[in-house]
Amino acid sequence: MTSRSIAALNGSTGDVFVYTHMHVREDAMSLFGFVDAGERDFFVILKGVSGVGPKVAISVLSAYSPDDLRRAVLNKDLALFQSISGIGKKTAERLVLELKDKIGEPPAAEGTAGGGEGGYYLAREALISLGYSFTEAESALEGLEEITDVEELVREALKRIGAPA
Repeated sequence: MTSRSIAALNGSTGDVFVYTHMHVREDAMSLFGFVDAGERDFFVILKGVSGVGPKVAISVLSAYSPDDLRRAVLNKDLALFQSISGIGKKTAERLVLELKDKIGEPPAAEGTAGGGEGGYYLAREALISLGYSFTEAESALEGLEEITDVEELVREALKRIGAPA
């Protein structure tokens, strides 16, 4: 199970429903569990990417939700994939390239350079280019989704980090 699914089940005292996927190989049978069908479906899509097996797919889904991963693919956000343990630049590129065909094109409003989702990613890349780690940049931008101007996003994130804006 993904760490996200385990956390959702943590503390449950009653009956729970777990969506499963059985992965069969010549030498082993493995059962993977998920608390929602969307996460299981994205797991199957991830496994379909060349060079991505079930363990890597579980790692990816443990790190980020399917919605976060979709946004990363649609915005060609290699840094998000590279922030996951065990995924390098080539695997990240392959994930973005192959998943793009499987999850479809972004709506017209998404990924614009001036703001919206694209503005968030541009702001994060700006923070990384200033020397902050991926995790520091993500933490600083958390909760600022309503701001669409890239410069304002960076300025607010720098205030949170404690650097002069």
